[in-house]
Amino acid sequence: MTDPDRVIHEPARLRIMMILSGVDTVDFSFLVSTLGLTKGNISSHMSRLEQAGYVEVRKSFNGKIPHTDYRLTAPGHEALADYWSALDQIRGVSDGEKE
Repeated sequence: MTDPDRVIHEPARLRIMMILSGVDTVDFSFLVSTLGLTKGNISSHMSRLEQAGYVEVRKSFNGKIPHTDYRLTAPGHEALADYWSALDQIRGVSDGEKE
């Protein structure tokens, strides 16, 4: 049995990964308003996800205003799929089996 990825398993990071899995890119402001976490907390979690190679961070400027976009990388998509598979193993659900 495979253990769930500890990087993803933290609740705030799992929420971030789930949001990113459903879109092409998301900006920092959207995450702040959607997640209800502090800016520092989001930045900290994003740094951890970026270090793991799961999230790509793109920083730019709109005029003089900093703008940050995030997207899930291919390894991030794969890690999230593996995470769900690990949870299914723990729950005893096999491929093709429905509850």
